[in-house]
Amino acid sequence: MEDLFGPLMVDVDGKYLSEEDKNILNNKYIGGIILFSKNFESFEQLQKLIKEIKKVKKNILIAVDQEGGRVQRFHNEFTKIPSMQNISKYAIKYNHLRVFQEIGWLISSELIASGVDLNFSPVLDLDENTSSIISDRAFSNDKSKVTKFASKYIDGMHEAGMKSTAKHFPGHGGVHEDSHIDLPVDDRSLEELLQNDIEPYLKLKGKIDAVMCAHVLFSSIDKNIPSYSKFWIQKIIRNKLDFDCIVFSDDLSMYGAGEESYYSKTLKSLNAGCDMVLICNKRNHLKEVLDNLEKSSIKLSNKLSNMKKYKDVSWNDLNQDKRALNIRELLSKI
Repeated sequence: MEDLFGPLMVDVDGKYLSEEDKNILNNKYIGGIILFSKNFESFEQLQKLIKEIKKVKKNILIAVDQEGGRVQRFHNEFTKIPSMQNISKYAIKYNHLRVFQEIGWLISSELIASGVDLNFSPVLDLDENTSSIISDRAFSNDKSKVTKFASKYIDGMHEAGMKSTAKHFPGHGGVHEDSHIDLPVDDRSLEELLQNDIEPYLKLKGKIDAVMCAHVLFSSIDKNIPSYSKFWIQKIIRNKLDFDCIVFSDDLSMYGAGEESYYSKTLKSLNAGCDMVLICNKRNHLKEVLDNLEKSSIKLSNKLSNMKKYKDVSWNDLNQDKRALNIRELLSKI
């Protein structure tokens, strides 16, 4: 039987599944779970939670934002990862570009060992200190460095057995505002973006497995943010860039995604061409979306099965692995 996945990725409330969580998971339109710090206590607890989720539903993606720096959901037994910008400064100073492949491999290996399929990384935004939300999450504000460093990082992800998700397309680094609490507006032309922010996507086309859209309005290009835009998804990502990759929306509960009904936002994203839509920390709105989807013509897809982890990793073996020990020691000094 074909592995069909629902188009919604949602959160669960705590460190263990509630009956309500299980009921939500059983809905056919749920195809992914994104985990946050609220879901984490220890490696053992996390592994149990993920096993419990996969016992309820086999065809599901387990995802997280484990970038390092300010955005690292799992701690304790997991390696503390500096921000990508701090690692970039180290790599440049010591001419040690291999460090990005090692880090991509280690982060991915730790996540795979716990049962996670997908890390929403790398960040391909060009930034140093312009954006209030990106800044040191970016490798650099130099497109050639972002391309070079992210390429090595993705090599490490693939080596470990994890697909890559480049974000936030076409670029969140050119605006100060945080799309969690505002709608950033970038008035640059498409030509400017193609020559700058989009260039790493073009150069890494053969390595990028998925993209996540930015909640930024590119006012001189299209009236819709990328998650709702056939122009951005169909004309640019699919046709101009010739990307045959998975397209994720960013979280539709962010302010930058607008204030209309969540069902309307979900349909706009799916109809624009997103393969999976994220709705986080809005359980009441999610129930409304699920109820309405039952009356829709939205279909399940087997494309999303391509984003599942494709290797297994033993946590015990990883903790004794010389390569892992060496990179952890190095990271503790950055």
